[in-house]
Amino acid sequence: MGTTTELTVTGMTCGHCVQAVTGELTALPGVTAVDIDLVAGGDSPVTITSDGPLDSAAVTAAVDEAGYTASGIH
Repeated sequence: MGTTTELTVTGMTCGHCVQAVTGELTALPGVTAVDIDLVAGGDSPVTITSDGPLDSAAVTAAVDEAGYTASGIH
């Protein structure tokens, strides 16, 4: 089945933003799927499915690398 990690990403405004964040998160070891519900200019909920628990620091760093801010990781 997999492990689900939920978080909020702030600052995305378009599909390109979603692709950037999805690309960074998908590159994390064990990530099998990323689902982003874009709220343009607001706080977008993100659900990550992975083979096991993810390191929250790695998730935050991946979102930061894409140029956005992650919060509420659980």
